[in-house]
Amino acid sequence: MICTEVDEMRISEFLGKVIFPVGAAIFLAALFYPVCVDNGVCDYLKLWILTGIPFGVHRMFVWVIPKGFDIGGTIGVLVMNLLAGGVIGGVILIWRLVLAAFYLIKGIGSGILWLAGKRAV
Repeated sequence: MICTEVDEMRISEFLGKVIFPVGAAIFLAALFYPVCVDNGVCDYLKLWILTGIPFGVHRMFVWVIPKGFDIGGTIGVLVMNLLAGGVIGGVILIWRLVLAAFYLIKGIGSGILWLAGKRAV
């Protein structure tokens, strides 16, 4: 079976829209889950913010630059930046997972229609 450019484009689109966001979310959730568990109960808000940091820190438009603070103030401002990036990234992560679910449903539906068309011929 020969792969055409369209098939390669669909595969790369599937990887970029479904596999990578879902894989990144699962990896980050597994990585940060032990940090968020206290007395056997997971703090899901903390887990959401921590998994959102890689998705949101580079999308922040305004960074508060710590200038003229002591070490405590500087660390406080940097933590505030990470919290803001985590909240932004958490929303972006949820949005990317919803898009991945819709893209997966669309792909499965078009595959079923394609198979039904092949069998009808």
